[in-house]
Amino acid sequence: MGSENHYNGVHAAAVKISEIKFTNLFINGSFRPAVSGKTFETVDPRTEGVIAYIAEGDQEDVDSAVRAARDAFDNGPWPRLPAKQRIKILMKFADLIDEHVEELAILDTIDAGKLYHVAKAVDIPGAAQVIRYFAGAADKIHGATLKMSGEMHGYTLREPIGVVGVIIPWNFPTQMFVMKVGAALAAGCTVVVKPAEQTPLSALYYAHLGKLAGIPDGALNVVTGYGRTAGHAIAAHMGIDKVAFTGSTQVGRLIMEAAAKSNLKAVSLELGGKSPFIVFDDVDVETFSHLALVANLFNKGEICVAGSRVFVQEGIYDRFVDKLVEKAKTWIVGDPFDPKVAQGPQVNKKQYERVLWFIEQGKKEGAKLLTGGKPCGGGKGYYIEPTIFVDVKDDMTIAREEIFGPVMSVFKFKTMEEVIMRANATKYGLAAGVMTNNINIANTVSRSIKAGTVWINCYFAFDDDLPFGGYKMSGFGKDMGLEGLNGYLQTKSVAVPIHNSTWL
Repeated sequence: MGSENHYNGVHAAAVKISEIKFTNLFINGSFRPAVSGKTFETVDPRTEGVIAYIAEGDQEDVDSAVRAARDAFDNGPWPRLPAKQRIKILMKFADLIDEHVEELAILDTIDAGKLYHVAKAVDIPGAAQVIRYFAGAADKIHGATLKMSGEMHGYTLREPIGVVGVIIPWNFPTQMFVMKVGAALAAGCTVVVKPAEQTPLSALYYAHLGKLAGIPDGALNVVTGYGRTAGHAIAAHMGIDKVAFTGSTQVGRLIMEAAAKSNLKAVSLELGGKSPFIVFDDVDVETFSHLALVANLFNKGEICVAGSRVFVQEGIYDRFVDKLVEKAKTWIVGDPFDPKVAQGPQVNKKQYERVLWFIEQGKKEGAKLLTGGKPCGGGKGYYIEPTIFVDVKDDMTIAREEIFGPVMSVFKFKTMEEVIMRANATKYGLAAGVMTNNINIANTVSRSIKAGTVWINCYFAFDDDLPFGGYKMSGFGKDMGLEGLNGYLQTKSVAVPIHNSTWL
């Protein structure tokens, strides 16, 4: 930000970016071009230059992938393998991810603008661990024995749901891939994945590693392409038994509609958010102002659970806001390969322009801009300064709509009852943060907030064993944890007569 030297323009000289290895569709165990022969560009948000030309799959390609997945499910080995063999293959998959951590981290950095040092140290190793978590659950899928009335024996079976269509977003291409694909494969399902057209590179690489690990042909397929064509073909396909989607609420509606109009396939949706980050006046300002900043700026604000509505109790409001501004001015934006950088570029031009539009809208509607609000970098790349607004009314656009960028709105509140009401006054219900040293306040607020996840005195506390999903227009269904695995299973009830049993 000008005199603060907010932008750091270091290039990736210390990291060797090799040639992109995989640009074609992965169907039935091999890479192939799209039937149409079409390709599309994937662009580096650091430079605005084309990284590679990717096969543009559409209806015909999705049909091929679904046929392969259906045959693999109905006739192939994957759902019929003993669980211990599925575990062995998935564990090998995780090991291969660990062995290729640098290359995978580079792909997500150049494709999505993610911080290379975070991807290398956290994202990719974490992805391997997610696969291991679900692998470990593969032999722990249990039904129940039921005490039926009369001379009957009843039990339930937990069966894989079948062919799963997975449609993932661009903000966390690796994590979204493994949390859905890992659970589906562990359950015994077969999968057709459509990665976001903005960030297709790592999904294709994971398909390659899955093949090396021994995942049978047809069990894992990746069709790159656009949402309006390939994505719609998956959502509407009669040969798919479930669609698992993460993305916008608007697209989630379209997927539900397509699923309903086709074969009434099962759907799970993890959608948008406008999460409240609530700070009571009994906490340390230094500690929690930093946490509030991270809750907004992590991953350049491109995260569905960003704590973008920061409610601060009036007793510490002024000091808290001053600290936020002070810290934001030292937040380094720049080339994501530079380890000193805290924020890379927005994913693409469209998202960059969308964020800037929201900032202008906030100013037009009367919110006060304290810091940021402008492009930075002085050249190529989709970089935006960390932006803080105050004097934001609850009905302003920036208070209601998901921005998906480095933009924070700060509100003042007086009482616990007031902030609960205001925090819940949103169509979304994905997550919330409650910062207080008072256990009674923590308990009351966490139970009163209508959100799928509530973090107390922490934020972004994700874990393999912690289910994640939303309330209201943030969707339904869970990723992660055993609930995430159960989303790819269906329950069959079995009853059989018992004759001349010595007990019932």
